[in-house]
Amino acid sequence: MRNRFTDFAVLLALGVACSVTLAAQGGPPQGGGPGGGGGRRGGGFQLVPLLLETDAFPDGGIVPQKYVSANGGMSVLPAFKISNAPPTVVSYAVIFHDVDVVLPGPTAPTDVLHWIAWNIPASANGWPEGNLPAGSVQGNNQANQPRYLGPGAPAGPRYHHYVFEVYALNANLDIPQTATRADLLAAMQGKTVAKAAYVGRFRAGEAPAGGR
Repeated sequence: MRNRFTDFAVLLALGVACSVTLAAQGGPPQGGGPGGGGGRRGGGFQLVPLLLETDAFPDGGIVPQKYVSANGGMSVLPAFKISNAPPTVVSYAVIFHDVDVVLPGPTAPTDVLHWIAWNIPASANGWPEGNLPAGSVQGNNQANQPRYLGPGAPAGPRYHHYVFEVYALNANLDIPQTATRADLLAAMQGKTVAKAAYVGRFRAGEAPAGGR
C-alpha cells in the first residue's frame, strides 16, 4: 500500500512539473490547421492566398476551343485577373505547362512547356485576352517560339492537365528573352513572395466553342 502511494506521489509531482514547464514555454506547439500550411498563430510561416481568376473557363474545367492549338495554328491567350497580392509585389512571372507528359531525352522528366513570361507589371493586376501589358517579356515555349501555345493533347482515354503557375515577385528579373524555364526558375529564387495556380483540362474533340 505504501509503495503504491509513493508511486502516485511521484507521478503527481512529475505532472505538475511538466505543466509548469509548458506554461513557461507558452504551451504546446500549435499545429497547422486547414489552409494554414503548418503555420503558427501569431507569427511564423504564413501562406499568402494569391488569387488567380479567369472568365475563360472554370478552374479544373475544359479549355474552350478558342484557347487551344488547332492543327498547329495560333491560339488566343486567355485573360487572367490577379488579386490579393502582398504589398511587396513588383511583377509576376508565369509558367504554363502540360503536366501529363514526360519528354524523352536528357531533360526527362521535363514536361511540355506551353508558355513562359515574366516582368508582368503588378499594377496591371493580370493581363487581358490576347496580349500582355507593356514591359512584359515572353520566353520561348517548347516549339522555340516566344508566344502562348494553347493545349493540344490528342483524343484519348484521359484529359491532359494544363497548369498556369503565377509567381508574385518582389523585383523584376534581369534575364534575356531567350531564357529557358530553368533560367527563369533560378532567377526567381529569393524573389518569390506568393504563388497561385489555375488548371485547365483538354483532349482533342471535346473542347467547347466558348468560355464558361
